[in-house]
Amino acid sequence: MSDGIVESTASLAETDRRGAVTTIIVGEGAGTKAVIDDTGGVVAGALPGPLAASITKDALALMSRERSVTLSYADTEVFFEVMSPRPSLFVFGAVHIAQELVQHAVLLGFKTIVADPRPAFLTPERFPEADEIRVGWPGDVCDVDSFDDRSFIVVLSHDRRFEDPLWPIVLPSAARYIGAMGSRGTTRKRAERLLADGFSDEDIARIHGPIGLDIGSRSAGETAVAILGEMISQRYLHDETVGLVGVPVRL
Repeated sequence: MSDGIVESTASLAETDRRGAVTTIIVGEGAGTKAVIDDTGGVVAGALPGPLAASITKDALALMSRERSVTLSYADTEVFFEVMSPRPSLFVFGAVHIAQELVQHAVLLGFKTIVADPRPAFLTPERFPEADEIRVGWPGDVCDVDSFDDRSFIVVLSHDRRFEDPLWPIVLPSAARYIGAMGSRGTTRKRAERLLADGFSDEDIARIHGPIGLDIGSRSAGETAVAILGEMISQRYLHDETVGLVGVPVRL
């Protein structure tokens, strides 16, 4: 690759940003490459003028979906190689399930952040695999801008004092997934509190609770697997063709 393609992709990776390398594989200009960043800017190479707007729109959509694919635009086919930084898993509540969840999540490529106001529970010894540990109450360890559409939030605190201050922070955020531990009764009472606090039904529906896929899990490790399964389904399960300008090519 030339024209700054290698340097630009390396720069995006080093700064933990999304991007896409596009390659014309069929049609005029076959072999031409470009790098598109997460703002839609062409930072290296060049796009074919008549298709530039369509290719850029599709690149941004595919970045959000973390999907590499070949798209057809009439007589031109373009391969999109999407660059996806690690998603972030924020775990609130340093309980036993959190330990299992972090261990499993790291194996799946998540950056893990664990928060809890109790320093005795949130220690490097209990969470050796975590990328970050943040001791403090919700307003001290995060704000709404801490989360983007690569963020997955799991609330395991079992303590209203810690849980309730989280909702004004996480519900308005762009987080991809929000889940909360608790029985169906606990989930119902949580929804009642949130409605009383002025949150809408749409806000409350963002919370997956009881958390995790129903796989009959019993142990902490199995519960962690159920939670991660639900997270992954939210990460990838969608209609990949909706909103794309180009037509996917099945190779």
